[in-house]
Amino acid sequence: MKLNNKRTILIGLAFMSILAFWQFYDQVIPYILENIFGQTTLRTNAIMAIDNVLAIFMLPLFGAISDRTHTRLGRRTPYILYGTIAACILMVLLALFEKAVSFPGFFVCLLLLLITMSIYRSPAVAYMPDVTPKPLRSKGNAIINLVGYIGGIFATVMMMVLLRSEKAADGTTTYTGNQSFVPIFLVIAGFMLATVLIMVLSLNENKLLAEVHDEMEEEDEELDKGEKLSKDVRRSLILVLASVFLWFAAYNAVTTAFSRYCAAIWHVDLGASSGYLLVATVAAIVAFIPLGVFSSRVGRKKAVLFGILLMAACYALAIAIRKPSAVMYVIFALVGIGWASINVNSFPMVVEMCKSGDVGKYTGYYYTFSMAAQIVTPLLSGWLITKLGYNILFPYAVVFSLLSFVTMFFVRHGDNRPEARTGLEAFEDLDA
Repeated sequence: MKLNNKRTILIGLAFMSILAFWQFYDQVIPYILENIFGQTTLRTNAIMAIDNVLAIFMLPLFGAISDRTHTRLGRRTPYILYGTIAACILMVLLALFEKAVSFPGFFVCLLLLLITMSIYRSPAVAYMPDVTPKPLRSKGNAIINLVGYIGGIFATVMMMVLLRSEKAADGTTTYTGNQSFVPIFLVIAGFMLATVLIMVLSLNENKLLAEVHDEMEEEDEELDKGEKLSKDVRRSLILVLASVFLWFAAYNAVTTAFSRYCAAIWHVDLGASSGYLLVATVAAIVAFIPLGVFSSRVGRKKAVLFGILLMAACYALAIAIRKPSAVMYVIFALVGIGWASINVNSFPMVVEMCKSGDVGKYTGYYYTFSMAAQIVTPLLSGWLITKLGYNILFPYAVVFSLLSFVTMFFVRHGDNRPEARTGLEAFEDLDA
């Protein structure tokens, strides 16, 4: 049984499109809200949190709806294609409202854009497990993440090229007064549309589903014996989703507050803190494929537990570092590897526990818990930092990481590990 690399990469183009958008959204939209429209930081943060709130309700809903969709384009493709087209049109309108300095129009358009992105995110992520045999989904997810991160890198490079920025005295990034944001809106929209069109024109979803139908039916036989998950499987699902919430709570607390931690504890600017986080991202990208192979040998659960312990150890070491140090680059590189090990394997564990006809719904569950963590943890960690200072940041991350280790340790399902291979045989499944 071998993973079809070319097909998986093409499916990953939808994820590439999505990550390019979110990288752009997280960097550019807050600046526009505060500096073009004069919104306060509190209002800006509230607007930026809308996507997480929408995701909690809409991702499982539209994941489940796409499970029951049957069209000539397939189950997931209509949502991905038409959702991307709608998102690109809204981005063009958003650019026009920004240029006209019309906040009501900009806000309404932004809200519609976030709703659109929530509609097709679950179908896009569910596409890979739809057409990938269960034992190969960790490797497939590794490729999907790698392709997706390339989209994030593209957006970052385009922002560096198209936006003329400079550093303020306090280390923050500002843009020149005559800066036009229209080109970056258009470039990201064009990239999103182009990548998705390549995917749609290259893959016939219904044909792919027909090819893997018999194999997927065999995988579903045990689950088909009952309408609902068994008690043991349901317990494992709940534990995995709880783990997702806990490790996202730890990781998101660090990434959200780290620039301010650096300023308060180490007295360094935004550029220095961004460098540490960039190292973590690069390390994750490099590690995705090797970790996909690693998990196929040791099992998904062990790979996830390894990632959790590695990240917890790194957070604990960071507590002791009281000034900027090259050691922090090593620590964040290891954090990136640990995070990659978790992400490559946790999503396949969730969809492993469902029938092939419910992949979209379970994809929505996964993202609901991750998004919930990203709503709760900035508030909780922020409250603790207000009370106790920034020194609480890494202990907070250690505690939530170890809690996720405990919940994951008791998971008994979702680890569909193929027979272990040795030597070069371990890499055979990565052949196209």
